[in-house]
Amino acid sequence: MDSIYGISLFVKAAETLSFIDVARTTGLSASAVGKSIARLERSIGVTLFRRTTRSMTLTSEGEIFLQHCRNILEEFHIAKQKLDHISEEPSGPLRITLPLVGPLFNPILKEFISTNPNVQLDVHFSDHFVDLVEGGFDAAVRIGDIDDSRLVRRHLGSFRMQVVASAKYLQARGTPRTPQDLSNHSCLLYKYPSSGKFEEWPLPDWRKITAGTFSHYTVCNAIESLLFLAESGCGIACLPDFLVKRSIAARKLVAVLEDYESPARDLNILWPPGQYMTTKLRRFIDILTETLIM
Repeated sequence: MDSIYGISLFVKAAETLSFIDVARTTGLSASAVGKSIARLERSIGVTLFRRTTRSMTLTSEGEIFLQHCRNILEEFHIAKQKLDHISEEPSGPLRITLPLVGPLFNPILKEFISTNPNVQLDVHFSDHFVDLVEGGFDAAVRIGDIDDSRLVRRHLGSFRMQVVASAKYLQARGTPRTPQDLSNHSCLLYKYPSSGKFEEWPLPDWRKITAGTFSHYTVCNAIESLLFLAESGCGIACLPDFLVKRSIAARKLVAVLEDYESPARDLNILWPPGQYMTTKLRRFIDILTETLIM
């Protein structure tokens, strides 16, 4: 197994040409990565990298070895997955970090727990990006663009933000026709718990509008509470379309400013590359993709 791990480190180093990058993704030190590569070179009697103080490149032997190592790792992972199918039920801890949208994920968590009773699920809801390796997480679901090319990702779906209010509120205060009309309304604003910043509404001149003075506004860092307040006629909110879909269908909410369509936001699940995907993680991803309603 140590040989497989050494080969895995070599493939990462060959793809990034940086021991520091490999160290960052594996939790090792750059020195430990270098020593592992050196042991591998000694065991096969070949120099795999040309290293200088400024750069690192593969030797011709290293290029050939890389191709075979990729095949070895692929076959190893396939073999492990086949054995996993006939092994015992998945068990042990599974750490997942999710965005602060409980209503979207609660049915998924319920389904996973009921079908995988031996897995100790540890769920961390957060509105900021956490480092999966440093945080000890097996996977993360994230909203928006992903800058970290080190992570493997699977696209789960897309959604848009929607401006909504109750019919009761609109009858009492009138319906805004333009974004500028919001300055005369009670707005329900979301504040990110980690940064304290307000969620920007996807409307033209939003910053100019908020630079002025709303007639009244409420700030909250819980999206479920904003939904409740909007349904209760306390003001106008901007919420994900998957969260308000049922409320609109039940006529608890009405969509406003529909001429100003917001850009789609992607939802992805990510996990560290180059590591064997356990059965419990694969089952969580399968349930997530099958159950997620957007």
